Amino acid sequence: MLDKQSPVPMYAQIEDYLKSQILQGGFVIGMAIPSERELTDTFGVSRMTVRQSITNLVNEGLLYREKGRGTYVATPKIEQPLSLTSFTEDMLSRGMKPSNKLVSFEKKIPEIDIAQELQLAKGEEVFIVKRIRYADDKPMAIERSYLPVKLVPDLELNNIEGSLYSFIEKDKRLIISHASQRMEAVLVNKEDAEFLQICMPSAVLMIERISYLTNDVPIEIVRSTYRADRYKFISEIRR
Repeated sequence: MLDKQSPVPMYAQIEDYLKSQILQGGFVIGMAIPSERELTDTFGVSRMTVRQSITNLVNEGLLYREKGRGTYVATPKIEQPLSLTSFTEDMLSRGMKPSNKLVSFEKKIPEIDIAQELQLAKGEEVFIVKRIRYADDKPMAIERSYLPVKLVPDLELNNIEGSLYSFIEKDKRLIISHASQRMEAVLVNKEDAEFLQICMPSAVLMIERISYLTNDVPIEIVRSTYRADRYKFISEIRR
């Protein structure tokens, strides 16, 4: 199946073959692909060449490895545009069922950095909401939200069972107009690994978003840890 006269490297040809099998349904989600030894015998190449092909597809998110068991076809990553929508809104738009598990809900004086970003005076309190976010009953992210008590003083448990944005905009009639966001890749900590049902060490996407009302008053800080194996973020850039 390989063209040894082609300028395309052997590992890339094997990679293309495996990718075509995945995309065309020859290998389905959750199915184990042939072992490295089987692929080495099939293609007549070194094991290192096969391993490079598989590693590239793992890094691309098409495959995943389970230590001691093999390599499997991964569930496609969810693409989330970098836009001002809530997790609930985004999952619903994809035809997926969003759900939450509340980990904690408290009111307290925040850390200095949170207070500064929310432009709070000394002693002003925030609501802190920690939730695990699910799509089709699979954990996608652990989310920590900070909201000034003075802006949403009547926030209660029933308000955060769905979308906080819906409560803010429909119930409180506060319009969220823009946000600033920063993102970085880090290794997951022990607590979040348990929430997200992933092993350590695993890479995760850490995102902080500060949302503002139309009068430029910050209404919410959200610090989220997303599973890097289930999520990728996309953006459209125009000149």
